[in-house]
Amino acid sequence: MIKRFIFLTSIITLTLISSANAQVNRLTITRGVVEPISIALPAFSATANNQVLGREIAAVIQNNLESSSLFRAINPRAFIQTDVNVGAVPRFADWRQIKAQSLLTGAIRENGADIVVDFRLWDMATEKQFAGRSFTAPKANWRRVAHLISDAIYTRLTGEDAYFDSRIVYIAESGSWNNRTKRLAVMDQDGANHQYLTSGRTMVLTPRFDPSSQRIIYMAYYNNQPRVYLYDMSTGREELIGNFQGMSFAPRFSPDGKKAIMSISNRGNSEIYSLDLASRSSKRLTFNSAIDTSPSYSPDGKQVTFNSDRGGSPQIYVMDADGENVKRISYGKGSYATPVWSPRGDLIAFTRMYGGRFYIGVMKPDGSGERLLTESFMDEGPTWSPNGRVILFTRQERSSPNRAGKSYVYSVDLTGYNLTKRKTPVEASDPAWGPLLSFK
Repeated sequence: MIKRFIFLTSIITLTLISSANAQVNRLTITRGVVEPISIALPAFSATANNQVLGREIAAVIQNNLESSSLFRAINPRAFIQTDVNVGAVPRFADWRQIKAQSLLTGAIRENGADIVVDFRLWDMATEKQFAGRSFTAPKANWRRVAHLISDAIYTRLTGEDAYFDSRIVYIAESGSWNNRTKRLAVMDQDGANHQYLTSGRTMVLTPRFDPSSQRIIYMAYYNNQPRVYLYDMSTGREELIGNFQGMSFAPRFSPDGKKAIMSISNRGNSEIYSLDLASRSSKRLTFNSAIDTSPSYSPDGKQVTFNSDRGGSPQIYVMDADGENVKRISYGKGSYATPVWSPRGDLIAFTRMYGGRFYIGVMKPDGSGERLLTESFMDEGPTWSPNGRVILFTRQERSSPNRAGKSYVYSVDLTGYNLTKRKTPVEASDPAWGPLLSFK
């Protein structure tokens, strides 16, 4: 019963791995190296009382861009022109001499209780301004302004949508293994502005962001009853949704935020249901004696990918949003779990278990083009950045030859390159990347 429950909640453990004798070296782990864009990022000019802020804004922008692995910041010690002015045309030859491809200039000025941040992005090859804008915001929101400028640079120079002005929700874990505290926590995508949303008196699992707003859906154990709850970050309000008979778990929002999709287990049978969040009317989508769980909508809302062992082992399936036309798409050796559709619609990320190892991988919605991006003792639970380029997941370290240890959030990009451990104040698991924030 314990093993079955673990599979139902999509928390994968080594007890579920078959001792396959197949060779792991048949699996291809994707690796790639992209030549980064060299960019000069001088401190933003400011009056004396805002000079520290000018340096901090430039530092956050640098951290954002370099964390993507697509940019390389030039050391300020190499700068030839030091009198950079956001209102003036830079000396392009000086910047080309230190091999800068782009230059960011910026300035901060005060407007009552607010600050106004101006920036200009220059291209050294064409000697033209690429982008420029002014942001007005309360001084306390300076980090958000830095993220917005980072997004503007990223989009202009890569041609892709950005993801820096976003947040991550995850499960903050502490305590001993026999007395574990699991709290709902949220932070900016770079780890700043961390806060706990629940007290820890009740265990919470599988948080997921609403793609259209700042709401979070998750499973919690109030009065030892596993149920799905909704948390509104704008009001701090928490509410139970769908008081179903049996256990409800593994919830996600529809792309428009109007529906939730989840698994409901009753008398040992787990099926997938959709729930209209306005009317609270539900619809059963799967009808099978197997375990059907971990549903995720396609970004257009027309299809759902999910995990099922109806074929004998956990595999990935795709069906229409109304439950019709069910099709298995994973056929590799081992087991598959936790599928989640990319916001671009072109890929599905998943966890794969094979030969005693865990992998995070991606495949096309028809099952073709499978690529494995990571490999470790235990990697699980992928989630996509808003632009579909970066994947967050949980990595659990090994504490002994056959036992899992501490867990943390890691990220990897679609090339399988730039594997990074994300900063959290405590152990972390089950991350979910939220949508871009709207600037106000």
